[in-house]
Amino acid sequence: MNNTIHVRQDLTEEQRFQYLISGIRDYAIYMLDTEGHVSSWNTGARRFKGYEAPEILGQHFSRFYTPEDQASGLPARALATALNEGKYEAEGWRMRQDGTRFWASVIIDPIYDEHGALLGYAKITRDITEKKKAADALRASEERFRLLVQGVSDYAIYMLSPEGVVSNWNMGAQRIKGYSEQEIVGQHFSRFYTDGDRESGLPARALGTAAREGRYEAEGWRQRKDGTCFWAHVIIDAIHDEAGELIGFAKITRDLTEKKAAADALAEANAALFQAQKMESIGQLTGGIAHDFNNLLSVLASGLEVLTLRGGTVGDVKTLDSMRRAIDRGATLTQQLLAFARQQPLQPETHSVNRLVSGFESVLRRAVNASIDFEVHLEPEIRATVIDSARFESALLNLVVNARDAMPDGGRICIETANVELQERDVNGLAAGSYVKVTVADTGTGMSPETAQRAFEPFYTTKEVGKGTGLGLSQVYGFIKQSGGEVKIRTAPGEGTAIAIYLPAAPGQDAPAQQDTTEMVLIVEDEPDLMDVASALYISMGYEVLTASSAQEALALLASRRIDILFTDVIMPNGMNGVELAAYTREHYPDVKIILASGYPLPALKVEHNNLSEFAFVNKPYRLSDLARALRSAA
Repeated sequence: MNNTIHVRQDLTEEQRFQYLISGIRDYAIYMLDTEGHVSSWNTGARRFKGYEAPEILGQHFSRFYTPEDQASGLPARALATALNEGKYEAEGWRMRQDGTRFWASVIIDPIYDEHGALLGYAKITRDITEKKKAADALRASEERFRLLVQGVSDYAIYMLSPEGVVSNWNMGAQRIKGYSEQEIVGQHFSRFYTDGDRESGLPARALGTAAREGRYEAEGWRQRKDGTCFWAHVIIDAIHDEAGELIGFAKITRDLTEKKAAADALAEANAALFQAQKMESIGQLTGGIAHDFNNLLSVLASGLEVLTLRGGTVGDVKTLDSMRRAIDRGATLTQQLLAFARQQPLQPETHSVNRLVSGFESVLRRAVNASIDFEVHLEPEIRATVIDSARFESALLNLVVNARDAMPDGGRICIETANVELQERDVNGLAAGSYVKVTVADTGTGMSPETAQRAFEPFYTTKEVGKGTGLGLSQVYGFIKQSGGEVKIRTAPGEGTAIAIYLPAAPGQDAPAQQDTTEMVLIVEDEPDLMDVASALYISMGYEVLTASSAQEALALLASRRIDILFTDVIMPNGMNGVELAAYTREHYPDVKIILASGYPLPALKVEHNNLSEFAFVNKPYRLSDLARALRSAA
């Protein structure tokens, strides 16, 4: 078989070029005259358009355009553009002879002769339908992906530039972070971090880790537009192009605030349960020991009584007395242990904690020293609660003494009462409802978390040996728990301690009680015994009592508390005397009733104080009837 190829040598260069154009199949290459009529036709044109050369030569090229493009004048504009700009290039739908359409890439060039006269146009068309389908499919896929990402509301999904600038923003990002797309695109993503994280360089470290390792994942606090914080789970993925160059980051953020809150609540509940079980176990053990110890003390006490009846030497009597005192101390210890174990007998009655605090305030003030400011803030419309008043006063005294001991260099103690409405889990161990809250706060040394955790355990103390039994707070805890309440500590080293007692409001106390109309008496007396007697007399008549040992203390109480009656001794050891205090009170607090008291006869006092007759007066020693008479005449 002869496969020899014969090459014609007699063809001119122009003929070869024509054959070249005519034989090209992948491009439709043909000429148009100056009016747009087809003047040549190659194989590619026949294949794309479906026309044979005799069918199309002399026809206007506009027939290749769709009816809508013909109606809009696109063919004429294409020739005009080619003529004016030297070239026309576009893509669009074109028509075949059989009426089907294909997507074409079109180039039209004007052709000039050597003198610059327009000869016509060269038109090159390529069928890129498959390429367009692939591009459309890719674009549709990208659009579906964009809509998918944009429609996700539970995740913030957005892109960052290599420098960390936000380049897009989905609906979830807007919902979680609060910024609209217009507000945040073009901004640096570090604005979502807290001030502390920005100062520590966390945003830059996150991008650095993602760029170096391909991925960064973490949880932490992030900020919304309104300044509030949420707990976020964050993933940052590095995005590279085909050449491996970093072109940005994909960032996905999820708001896990509720999940974290639930986890924290569960952890707190588990810790509280463990603590409650531990305290309950210690309480059971302590109660059993206390009962057994009480029985042993009873045997010893009875034996001592028998020995005492039999008589003995002076030395024996002293020994027996020492043993009796030891038994008394042991009995007190067992009562303290029983208080923690919640096995002490209580005498609960309905009380106003305001009245209990006010009536016991003089004792509490004497429990602190002069370097400590003592303040009392009572909510006027306090709810009633069911409580053993004596045990409550003992608990207050324990808390005040502990606060005093935590402030060796002085400070401030504040007792405060308030009505509170608790929801479920606000205070572990308490159901939702109405409560009365009594807080004893100090500005002392505070406690470490470890110390606060064990503060209510019996015999646990941070005081020096011999300075405390470690039973004070455990008594308070046991008594309040036995009364249906709860005790909470808020403390930190160097920031003081606040111990809050929560007591259930008495039945029918869901709303605050009416304003307590009991009148408040301020007793000013420098003799402690006389102060106690006067306090007891006024309390027995139903008054609430505040006490002061000097005119200066009285002035401070007048300025900070509601006082209805001033009962003051006339003779004071230092500074302002009682009459001067009364005159000051009359001028600045005209609604306060004033009663003066003195051991000197009234005529002798009138010689020195000629304005004494303005006030009610009682002589010392006074009786209940004397005070009642003076109260009726006081103005």
